[in-house]
Amino acid sequence: MPKISIIIPCHNHGEYINDAVESVINQTYKDLEIIIINDGSADELTNRLLSGYTKPKTRVLTIPHRGLAAARNAGIKESQGEYILPLDADDKIGPMYAEEAAKILDSDTSVGIVYCDAVFFGEKTGRWELKEYSLQQELIENQIFCSAFFRKRDWEIVGGYNTNMIYGYEDWDFWLSLIEMGRKVHKLPDVYFFYRIREDSMIQKIDDEKQRYLLRQIYLNHLSLYSREFPDPINLYLENRQLRDNYGKINKALKIIRDEGFMEFTRRLSRRIVYGIVNSIKARFVMNKHSSRVGAHNKIHFTEKRIMPGIQMRNDGIKIERLFADIKEEILRIRNK
Repeated sequence: MPKISIIIPCHNHGEYINDAVESVINQTYKDLEIIIINDGSADELTNRLLSGYTKPKTRVLTIPHRGLAAARNAGIKESQGEYILPLDADDKIGPMYAEEAAKILDSDTSVGIVYCDAVFFGEKTGRWELKEYSLQQELIENQIFCSAFFRKRDWEIVGGYNTNMIYGYEDWDFWLSLIEMGRKVHKLPDVYFFYRIREDSMIQKIDDEKQRYLLRQIYLNHLSLYSREFPDPINLYLENRQLRDNYGKINKALKIIRDEGFMEFTRRLSRRIVYGIVNSIKARFVMNKHSSRVGAHNKIHFTEKRIMPGIQMRNDGIKIERLFADIKEEILRIRNK
């Protein structure tokens, strides 16, 4: 009986399946099996390839199309291994992933999830910048990709992947189920997972409405966990809204710098600072109209005062245009330090 079962759901991805299977066959850890689940594929290539698939240690299970969560559950149910690794048909794993994960799971029974560093390939390349795992961070945003090792016994206890995650995030939901039952998470320091980026990837098709549904479902599926870790949801919502607003402002500033250049950004920023200063002055000083001497133009009169380092407010009155220029010079001076 194999120690590890690699579960590979496949729906119309016959063109990639050999790469995934070969990456498993090339593992340094040999006590494993491969189960491919043909999840109701409709294309001729996938069905022809899988109907007579004869790769070593590999068997194919064919089911009606029911989606990723149900396909993984079907494969795990048929598996014999103590440890499980889900692997999508278009992804790959490094040759020592199974060996290193098995060492951790064998040595510490409290560990329920083992994953690693990862890189992108396909239409996008580069390192997958994953944040350091923490429970609260995982409740906000998933940090564990789909291809992490876990114990089959734990899968049985939590009831498998939740099929109400109909648009995706079924792996995130599953990790939270394991975490909720007290299982620890261990991250290997090396790159053993290769995630293919495709234009038609499932995750790329999740629009705002579907994402709201999935996030709400995640919350409802793990209500006790969220309530325990975030006992004040109203305050959390207000803090999150402030962060979102700040993030929007930063993105807007970066867009100006990218599209129109740094000088345009400083011009707009200077104008905002000017408006802030003027509004502050209005609140503290009296506006004196000099219609008899300067017509319809208004000037601000005040005693000598420094508002910012390097910017002098003079008591002879100053026009906004000059103040604007002074602030712009100050920003450039700070920038060039």
